Amino acid sequence: RDQIAIILDGKELISPVVNSPITAGTAIIQGGDFTLERVKDLALLLESGRLPVPIQLIQERDVDAMLGADSLRKSVIAGIAGLSLVLFFMVLYYRVPGLIASLSLMIYAMIVLTIFKMLPITLTLSGVAAAILSIGMAVDANILIFERMKDELRAGRTMLSSINIGFNRAWPAIRDGNVSTLITCAILYWFSEQLGATIVQGFAIT
Repeated sequence: RDQIAIILDGKELISPVVNSPITAGTAIIQGGDFTLERVKDLALLLESGRLPVPIQLIQERDVDAMLGADSLRKSVIAGIAGLSLVLFFMVLYYRVPGLIASLSLMIYAMIVLTIFKMLPITLTLSGVAAAILSIGMAVDANILIFERMKDELRAGRTMLSSINIGFNRAWPAIRDGNVSTLITCAILYWFSEQLGATIVQGFAIT
């Protein structure tokens, strides 16, 4: 009997025996050793065929391991030093509200680092910069609220009323700033994905 060999990438997948002429353009492959899993695998291979996908080099960077680790360590130290100075300024200038805001920022930073640890996310230089920037944005939101509160206190309102009004008046600016940041991050991520700029992509995600 004649056989028809089905070959993919130089390897024979199956060589069924021809029992009758194929006149309608379709055929049925039968076999006693066929299992459901083998039939599914064979059907997938026959449907996919050979799909030549050329490899295109988008970006190539060589960074010494010691140099990268040293740069990351210095970036973390710089971030901690900068954050400490910001917290010191807030406590010095805003007193008790600044202290409360500083504690909140420290909790926020720990939550962010915990999320990075749980996912897990590998912190690169761009990721560290983005994390520090996000903390800075949180500081900016607190400053907006505190300044609004000071304006209300100068107007003779009570502390509780100043807090409520100050937050309500600062919220539109905080909301618009964060929405603008999200839009910018989305644009950066899209362009970096199109251009293969992994550094910018890491910054946008973080």
